[in-house]
Order: sequence, then structure tokens, then C-alpha cells
Amino acid sequence: QLVSTARNAVLVPVSQGTEVTKFYYITLLRDPVSRYLSEWRHVQRGATWKTSLHMCDGRTPTPDELPSCYDGTDWSGCTLQQFMDCPYNLANNRQVRMLADLSLVGCYNMSFFPEKKRAQVLLESAKKNLRDMAFFGLTEFQRKTQYLFERTFRLKFIRPFMQYNSTRAAGVDLDNDTIQRIEELNDLDMQLYDYARDLFQQRYMYKRQIERREQRLKNQPLFPFRRMAIADPNSRDDMPEYEALRLPTEDYMNHILNRW
Repeated sequence: QLVSTARNAVLVPVSQGTEVTKFYYITLLRDPVSRYLSEWRHVQRGATWKTSLHMCDGRTPTPDELPSCYDGTDWSGCTLQQFMDCPYNLANNRQVRMLADLSLVGCYNMSFFPEKKRAQVLLESAKKNLRDMAFFGLTEFQRKTQYLFERTFRLKFIRPFMQYNSTRAAGVDLDNDTIQRIEELNDLDMQLYDYARDLFQQRYMYKRQIERREQRLKNQPLFPFRRMAIADPNSRDDMPEYEALRLPTEDYMNHILNRW
């Protein structure tokens, strides 16, 4: 099953034998400027989202709530300037909007909350939903994303992830003013991505720490003990003391949530 969010959020089934199958939400995030440019190039080639219902609170938005940026069948051939100039462009802050709970702000009704309040609620909701996901990755860190996925779900990919930097977005030459304009249009996505990158690194380092600890456990005796001289047979302190190794039992998700 697929659930539309920032990039591709999917429900990953995990087999539990005869028990009910559990599903986990996962998603991938991308650098907001690169993602925005990629969507523009996609739209420029004729892509549309006409089949998207944008359901929220059991209904689709009205034409007044969600106007179209173009007339005709598609927006093919639009320039980057035209793409940026449309105030209704759903490419703006797409990752926050698709991760957040829109019902908190009246869905697509822009008059439900003042603009600043709406932005704050959406950003906090997107952060919370990202934290609660069993896994998320960053397209700019393919190898670490693969490592986290494999360690989280105890699955192994056949081939290693490849980091491709020669994307359509990377081939667009921009001046500083244009880059700044894109960042302003995607200010919420920029904040979310900074947050996600920090959280991603924390999860990665935590998993690496657990991996190193497990490796140390494999290389140590199962029941190390201290040698003690027996002086008083009635003293409990004179009994051999076995120091069992402390296993990493801390819940992963609780660790991440508590840190934030």
C-alpha cells in the first residue's frame, strides 16, 4: 500500500508468523531546492497531478481553496519564473504539507488560521510525524539511508545504494537571487530538512553505536568474573561474583523521541 507524503511514504509489511501483520510508515526526504527544481522540470515536461484528490477531513478542496496555476490540459513549457510566481503552486513546501496533518489547519482553507500560525502548526505536525515514522531516509545520503533501513528492519538489499549527483535539478544553472527566492518559497521545507538531517544523523550514530557494542559482546567471554580470595565462608562478599554483560535493551524509538 502506498501513502502519499514528502517523497514516497510506504507501509512496509513485517511478517509476524501467524500474528496480524504489522505495518510501518517510512519516507524519503530531499534537499528542498533540488526537490523544487526537479518538480519544476517534471511539470515542464507535461506532468500533472489531476488525479490527486487532496482528500482532507473527508472532502476534496473547492476550486476557490485550491486554484489552478495554469489553463488548459497541463503546464508544459512553463519557465522557472512562472513556476515560482504562482501563489497556489503545491510545489511550495510540499514536503511539510504532505507530512503534516492538514486537518489541524482547516485543510486547504487558508482563512482558518493566520498565515504565521498555520505555518507553525504545519511544521510542528510534520516534525512529529517524521519522528514517529519507523524509518526515514535522505536522498543526499544514500549509503547511510540503506544502512539505517537494513538495521531497522533487519533486511538486506541485494546491491548497495548508489549516490547519483547528476540529476536534472543539478543541471540547472541558477544565480544567487533565484536560489534565495526558492528557499523563501520553501522556508518550511528548509526548516524541516535541517531538523530531519540532524535527526537522521542521530539515528545513524545510535545504530552504529549499537552495532559496535554488539561486536564487542561477540568478542568477549559470555560470563566474565573476578577471582576473589575466600577468607570467611559465611561472608556473601567472598562468593564468586559473575558480572553479566549489559545488553543494549533501550528501545530505539523511545531513545529518539526522548532526545527531541
